[in-house]
Order: sequence, then C-alpha cells, then structure tokens
Amino acid sequence: MTDETQTSERIDAERIIPASPTDIFAVLTDPDGHVAIDSSGMLQSAEGPVVAAVGDRFVVHMDREALGDYPMGRYDVTVIITGFEPGRAIEWTIDGTIKPPIGHRFGYVLEQLDSGDTRVTSYCDWSTALPEWKAIFPVIDQKSIRATLGILDRAVRRGYPHP
Repeated sequence: MTDETQTSERIDAERIIPASPTDIFAVLTDPDGHVAIDSSGMLQSAEGPVVAAVGDRFVVHMDREALGDYPMGRYDVTVIITGFEPGRAIEWTIDGTIKPPIGHRFGYVLEQLDSGDTRVTSYCDWSTALPEWKAIFPVIDQKSIRATLGILDRAVRRGYPHP
C-alpha cells in the first residue's frame, strides 16, 4: 500500500514495510544507508558515523548531473540531523555549496502496526527554506520518494547492510 500527499511546501509518500521500526531505523541512521536507498542517483557515497542524536553530521558526496536539471556536477553536502526519535523519526537538513544553507528538510516517520509491519512516511519539506529558494522545490518528486521507499523495503528484507 502506498499513499502520498503534496502541499504547497511539502511532499510525502508512505509505504508499509514488513519489518520492525528498529531494522528500518538502522538503515536510516547509517550514512551508507542513505546512499544505498537513494532513487535519484545523486548520492554517490557517504562518510561519517551512524547518527544517534540531533546535531550529528555526516558528509555525502553528490552528483547533480544524475537529475540533469542544474549543471552542478560533483559536490559535497553535510547532512545535519534536526530531529531524532529512536525507532520513530529522523529528520535532517543540508549544508552544502549554497550559503547560507537553503533550509529545506527531509525525513522519515515510522509507525509500528499491530501486524508487526511498519508504516514508513518519507517527506521533503521546504516550508523553512529561505524565500529566494522556494521556487526550485520540489527538487525530487513523489515518484522518487516512492521509489526510495521501495528500495528501503528491499534493503531491509535483504538484511541491510549485508546483501
């Protein structure tokens, strides 16, 4: 089952994944997990420890050419965790080449169901973005968010990080 919504400053999608919130959260807190489940092709690799709290950071090596929209080539961003509830929610913003940072946020919310499955909602929210950048959003669409959720489902079922 997939559900999705879009408001003027947020898009999200959800998927029921047959796994525990703990197993799913393990992928979402691992910088390499973000690369492994990315459907956009922009995330190339990551460096940094597993995140465990608001304020934690890791670096992602990006390739914007995967989207074919802006000729930014390869660049690095720092992911900064802005929300963290173990097994329940993770949210982050990006500090990258644009200064000051744009101010948008990405995140996941996990809800364990009585069946033992987990409803996972993924979102991109640009309501806190600087006004001059709001016109570029959404950078990724709901299909990309849905695809990432599908890849997350596959990664967890395969026992990420072990194939």
